[in-house]
Amino acid sequence: MSANSADPAPRSTAPDTADATPGTQGAALATVDIVLVKAGRTKIRYPADLLHDDGTHVVVRAAWAGAGVRDFGFVRFEPGDVFTEHYWRDRWYAVKEVRNAEGTLKGWYCDIARPADVTQGGLGDPGEVVCEDLDLDLWRSADGRTVLRLDEDEFAASGLETTDPPAASAARAALDELERRAHEGGFEALLT
Repeated sequence: MSANSADPAPRSTAPDTADATPGTQGAALATVDIVLVKAGRTKIRYPADLLHDDGTHVVVRAAWAGAGVRDFGFVRFEPGDVFTEHYWRDRWYAVKEVRNAEGTLKGWYCDIARPADVTQGGLGDPGEVVCEDLDLDLWRSADGRTVLRLDEDEFAASGLETTDPPAASAARAALDELERRAHEGGFEALLT
């Protein structure tokens, strides 16, 4: 499972002038395509507004890409939800802050993934953030009381531990690190 992994939302034609990287308020935000890959295949592609890219940490904002509600039991993703997604070129995870349409924080959905591959777009090409999902996930509720390790059965079934032991080890270490931070503090500091 992966957050924001339903059918893609249509690309907005109106420029967004929301709070972007300092110094760019009032300017139209650049748009990138988020490409989530799983087992070598593109699982979903959707547009997002590029908020920040410092060469290592990329932050984008996207609407829930699903046509309807997706209820995981511990959280519901639904039309109007907004995802502020954090990707790193040097970390084995992506963290997605999830808010409802009114801006109330629901929590953070963390995909354990290979470091992001970011390509710059050219004229008429939005560029891409490609994230290869490695099946393991973590959910942290807004109040921090609920921290769930997810999809460890999918990870075991993926065969990654046999086909790419170093990647499997990095994935497990990333999940352990996120879980520790979610319980002990320092989780939000990852996102700055």
